[in-house]
Amino acid sequence: MTVKDATKGAGSTVLIPVFIPAVVVMVLLVVGTISNPDLAGKVFSTTLAYITNTFGWFYMLSVAFFLVFIVGLAMTRWGNIKLGPDHADPQYSFPEWFAMLFSAGYGIALLFFGVAEPVLHFSSPPQGAPETVDAAKQAMQIAFFHWGFHIWAIYGLVGLVLAYFAFRHGLPLSIRSALYPLIGDKIYGPIGHAVDVFAILGTMFGIATTLGLSVAQINAGIHYLWPSIPVSTTVQIICIAVITGLAIFSVVAGMDKGVKRLSILNMFLAVTLMIFVFIVGPSIHILETFLQNTGSYLNNIVERTFNLEAYSHSDWIGNWTLFIFGWTIAWAPFVGLFIAKISRGRTIRQFVVGVMLVPSIFTFMWFSVFGDTALNQIMEEGYTALIGEVQNNQAIALFKLYEVLPLTSIVSFVTVILIITFFVTSSDSGSLVIDSLASGGALHTPVWQRVFWASAEGVVASSLLLAGGLSALQTMTIVSALPFSIIMIIAALGMWRALTIEGHHQRSLKTDVQQRFSGTGGRGLWRRRLHGLVTFPDRERVLEFLATTVSKAMHRVERELIKENWNAEVHTDEEYQRIYLEVIKDEQVDFVYEIRLLEHDLPDYAAKEMPDSIGDPQVYYRAEVFLRRGGQSYDIYGFDQQDIITDILDQFEKHLHFLHVSPAILPWRMEEHDDMLASPPEPPEREPGVDRPEGQAQSAPPVRENIQPSDKRDD
Repeated sequence: MTVKDATKGAGSTVLIPVFIPAVVVMVLLVVGTISNPDLAGKVFSTTLAYITNTFGWFYMLSVAFFLVFIVGLAMTRWGNIKLGPDHADPQYSFPEWFAMLFSAGYGIALLFFGVAEPVLHFSSPPQGAPETVDAAKQAMQIAFFHWGFHIWAIYGLVGLVLAYFAFRHGLPLSIRSALYPLIGDKIYGPIGHAVDVFAILGTMFGIATTLGLSVAQINAGIHYLWPSIPVSTTVQIICIAVITGLAIFSVVAGMDKGVKRLSILNMFLAVTLMIFVFIVGPSIHILETFLQNTGSYLNNIVERTFNLEAYSHSDWIGNWTLFIFGWTIAWAPFVGLFIAKISRGRTIRQFVVGVMLVPSIFTFMWFSVFGDTALNQIMEEGYTALIGEVQNNQAIALFKLYEVLPLTSIVSFVTVILIITFFVTSSDSGSLVIDSLASGGALHTPVWQRVFWASAEGVVASSLLLAGGLSALQTMTIVSALPFSIIMIIAALGMWRALTIEGHHQRSLKTDVQQRFSGTGGRGLWRRRLHGLVTFPDRERVLEFLATTVSKAMHRVERELIKENWNAEVHTDEEYQRIYLEVIKDEQVDFVYEIRLLEHDLPDYAAKEMPDSIGDPQVYYRAEVFLRRGGQSYDIYGFDQQDIITDILDQFEKHLHFLHVSPAILPWRMEEHDDMLASPPEPPEREPGVDRPEGQAQSAPPVRENIQPSDKRDD
């Protein structure tokens, strides 16, 4: 069974070979842990120690590779390649994009570890004497290292690979697609199914870990506000049940109405809390430590990247660095796929800078505000009791810091609300991603499937809490991260190969507009070009040009190709005012030459010359060329049939040259994912007659119906 053959029963898009194994593993885990929690806890502890001792080096080396790969990729010429067609524009504004990726990434982690981690490293540093100035510096460097560039390199690599293959090459938005340049159509078979199963399990356990940390902190905050409510596993499971219910409401609402709005709310509340603590805390000290700690982090990043505490034989590295990196790798399918879904239209360089630099800077500010405020209270104000409180219960750290700040109860209540909204955002966005993976990359799935996965996350998190709390969560996170880290390495190599092939493609198509016109037409072409430069036609004139001259030229080429035994066909799409010639060659990339009617603002120098009687004096229309890779940004209005045929053959010749210089290219043909071919420019430049709901992707359906014009005669 392939992705194309996915089960589509009544109200279902599930892919059985992925859905069933993933569900079976989760059911066995839940049943096993609930039936014997003590035994399960011992198994988890033993497994955690074995993997940490045996594969710790591999985790660290993998994360280093991810960071070098993604940064290096952004610095190459490939950094200008768009995650989508060349004409695509981002679907979300930068603030919306950052809010969603940050909320999904690790908003909960900052709330949980923002105070706890610096205090714990200060009191028990991996090296040197505790509770000293050196220990404080070391604590902040470690916190920066754990939550800085490396974390976002992991997320960014998965998101970049998925967005590239899905939006630029029309493959399913699924982890399996990253392997296409290496194994071809086998991604639709058992290998692809296994990859997605691992991705689902890693995502599920990563989210379960987050939910476990979240409810621990929610429980601590509720107990702090209302002491009559105890801190217990029972209360935490009740919290999971209640908030999972809220997540279900959000996941039913979908990406734009649910996840986006909650993400923006999360960012607003998080920034408000950070600004409040900055103002009432040691503001100048925070700014000074922010600069100093950032410099120390950058200065020691290489050493810490490869530091495994090999000579001390301490379990510190497993409890901290490997757990955090393993947790991130386990979350990478979820966060990466989620980031990919919201990043269509950005270039590779924009993606890398946005995903790595901006969140990392915000993270450094967060730890400087909360972590250094806590350390300042301990070292300068004598609030040493905070150390013992955090050592006894990490979840209470943030609330204990609030005790020495103004408006303690109000700020604590807002924090609890923020943790809940982060919880809901992680759960519902995770449900959307897992549902997409279990459906073979489907972008639109029935509500009941999203509800199922949201509920499953709550059940798995509850069972792991029963089986040993944080230790069980850590174990499942690190275990599930091991196979997926291997998949990530293979995916990176696959993307490198695909980009190499695309480099051949770009070189084969590279040309100058002047060269395109030079010597390709008759002696009158320069006059037609000049006329086109100073003429700004209305919509009806360009439509008539498409229906007559362009249509006839394409059909002439079509007939000649058919005579040469090539599969060629002309398609007319009246809804989106476009006509295109498609040439299909078995086991090769299809050739598409398309002309679209596009509306543009009239240039200032031409507006005064346009008569008021000709339509809207503020706009004019162009007949622009689009190829498989996107819009080419040149207008052919005014060409005669011979000129158009010459341009088609020029592009077709470049396409054949590309196939010749890349004989090993894999045949992704976008048979079911023709949105790159079919999508109007994004955002559409006020294309006439097209109304779309808010937030809907700007794409037209692929058109296979051949609507022949009534007049096919040659001029």
